[in-house]
Amino acid sequence: MPSNALFYLTSNDMPLVSHADGIYIWDTEGRRYIDACSGAITCNIGHNHPTVKNAMFEQLDKVAFSYRTQFESQVALDLADRLVELTDGELEKVFFVGSGSEAVESAIKLACQYFVAKGQPERCKFVSLRPSYHGSTMGALGLTGYEPLEAPYRAITIASTKVPSPDLYRYHEGSVEEHIEAVLKQTESAILTAGPETIAAIALEPVGGASTGGRMVTQSYMDGLRALCDRYGCLLIMDEVLSGMGRTGEWFAYQHFGVVPDILALAKGLGSGYYPIAAMMARQELVDVVSGSGGFMHGHTYAGNPLACATGLAVINVMETEGLVSNAVEQGTYLRLKLDQLADKYDCIGNVRGIGLLQGVELVQDKASKQPFPASFNAFDKLTALAKARGLLVYPRRCLDGLAGDHVLITPPLTVTAADIDDIITLLEDSLSAFEKLAQEQAA
Repeated sequence: MPSNALFYLTSNDMPLVSHADGIYIWDTEGRRYIDACSGAITCNIGHNHPTVKNAMFEQLDKVAFSYRTQFESQVALDLADRLVELTDGELEKVFFVGSGSEAVESAIKLACQYFVAKGQPERCKFVSLRPSYHGSTMGALGLTGYEPLEAPYRAITIASTKVPSPDLYRYHEGSVEEHIEAVLKQTESAILTAGPETIAAIALEPVGGASTGGRMVTQSYMDGLRALCDRYGCLLIMDEVLSGMGRTGEWFAYQHFGVVPDILALAKGLGSGYYPIAAMMARQELVDVVSGSGGFMHGHTYAGNPLACATGLAVINVMETEGLVSNAVEQGTYLRLKLDQLADKYDCIGNVRGIGLLQGVELVQDKASKQPFPASFNAFDKLTALAKARGLLVYPRRCLDGLAGDHVLITPPLTVTAADIDDIITLLEDSLSAFEKLAQEQAA
């Protein structure tokens, strides 16, 4: 077999992974890396946790797979109940799938079928933000606002109505409050232009992820979106594939604002990288209407897979037993302090943003004007490569529609300690110093 049969986004050679433990991962050459981005902001409880491994082994001794139309499993019932408890009963129904994209697809389809069942089939359009990321399957890609991902498939996707995402760093209005008011007015105008009677839902990430580098919204923005949904009779979908499961210092990021979605998408931290599991959660009334119309016309082979659900239960048990949600608050505060200190020291850091252990660092060519680096410089890739060479893994993307505005996410496992953060900052500072030298050479 050829050694290059496998392909993903790039053809870059990567080290072969060997093993991992806690916040560390090793390659087959024996080199150790600090996983300061939890893989893809996924490994919330760190690697190689014995509690999760034991739960998976125990479930394997019983049954790894059963099909949802033939059997129910106790672990699926128990995990669904636990998730409902974590929302304080605000979202009463759970539908399990295998990935974040599937969770978002499920949310789209539930919203559509809900309105079909209510005699409003014309409500089949969605409003989402630009920039944003909601997944790579066709429906989720239609919600996504990230130009490089959209462009190749524009002819075959049904795009949502895109409205501006709040940008608390680059806004042009006189104040944050005026900026939020302007963004909400643009959102309402887009709804009116599309036809309010055709809108099924507004979808957003309550805390931005890979597409925005941890952009935050405000309480008034969340209140305003909820009010728009209520005014025009559409639903509110929150994509917490990345921000959910304790990452921000609450079980779900929406809980920081007290604005409850009608539908919630979860993944990543739910399985913490040990086994693929994701979920859509919804209000009881939506599911009752759809169930009364003949049932939800949707499903996946691995929905409610016992091994996946046993993994998710074990992850939640670890998070509760070890106090990892509160640790995300404590260590997130410390991480932010250290990142802000780096921003004061390095001109290439324009903005640090985020909450809990979801922190983004935006790189700029000029701090005063907030001018981004030229796209051709690939600043996000350069800093990531420099960090990796020093044994630090960070997560890079671009926050200006995927075309400019380089950033990296610093999102270590929720098990991280202050001493771990000190190690992360030491390696990141060394990487930033080398990056600034590269940038100066480029400018010269």
